[in-house]
Amino acid sequence: MKKKILVINGHPNDESLCASLALSYFQGAEQAGHEVKLTHLSRLSFDPILHKGYLKIQELEPDLVQAQKDILWADHLVFIYPIWWSSVPALLKGFLDRVLLPGFAFKYHKNDPFWDKLLKGRTGRIILTTDAPWFWNLLVNWDPAIRTMKKGVLEFCGIKPVGVTQYDSLKSRKPEDIKKYLQKTFELGRKAV
Repeated sequence: MKKKILVINGHPNDESLCASLALSYFQGAEQAGHEVKLTHLSRLSFDPILHKGYLKIQELEPDLVQAQKDILWADHLVFIYPIWWSSVPALLKGFLDRVLLPGFAFKYHKNDPFWDKLLKGRTGRIILTTDAPWFWNLLVNWDPAIRTMKKGVLEFCGIKPVGVTQYDSLKSRKPEDIKKYLQKTFELGRKAV
């Protein structure tokens, strides 16, 4: 079944491995006949700071208005980013703060502590890179860059299931390893998972 896929590169450097992985996923999905859009957050023009929290919603810049349209358009959302300080890069965090707004991505109930998940019906994938070995991120840091994004952001808004692909120990990887990662990501795109 063909899907509408939005690939979001959360790395601020367009020449990063994450940018190459985003392009590989995009090309694999496109080759398989899926409709695909690729967004590099580094190319968008927006203020990443949510200045008043949700007390007063800032007017969205045109790039963020388009990002919301693309999210609503997509069946499958792919977020690609590096782990920095056990979290997502500030640019990606700012994007999430500004775009996944109440009334767009979720809506709290007035008389109970629960909320409506307004992005239900979409699936997701997280593809992340890290210099640390996977077991360090899991056993020492408890995978905050994965758990926060998967549970605290995507599933909170109704995006489910969310697959995770982690490319670890990058500082010690050889060029042939990187080629394998790009090919694996291409295949994930072809399968739209």
